Amino acid sequence: MAAIAASSVVAKIMSAASLATAGGAASGSVLSGLSSLVKAVVAAIGGAATVGAVPVVLGAVGFTGAGITASSLAAKMMSVSAIANGGGVAAGGMVATLQSVGAAGLSLSSKVVLGSAGALVSLVV
Repeated sequence: MAAIAASSVVAKIMSAASLATAGGAASGSVLSGLSSLVKAVVAAIGGAATVGAVPVVLGAVGFTGAGITASSLAAKMMSVSAIANGGGVAAGGMVATLQSVGAAGLSLSSKVVLGSAGALVSLVV
């Protein structure tokens, strides 16, 4: 389920990126006039930063290895999800997936998808 959600996010990012490009170079991009080596380095840094930021952000909103932190955004999301699903959090839903990532970390495929999205966004922005 996480892979489907991640690929959906990547598809939206790539769609937005394709709309922002003109003639193969990102229009309005700071990197449009730089060499391909510099672009590759920026993309690598953007991808690595994205993958590295995920555990930090998830921990900050309350999805931790010890469980969902009380009175956090994650706890509020869990409450809303439980109310919407008749008292339980749906397996494979967003809250369950985020808690799984918060507790166990990202899978290799998720790292690849997020790293690719981060690299693409760093080149477009």
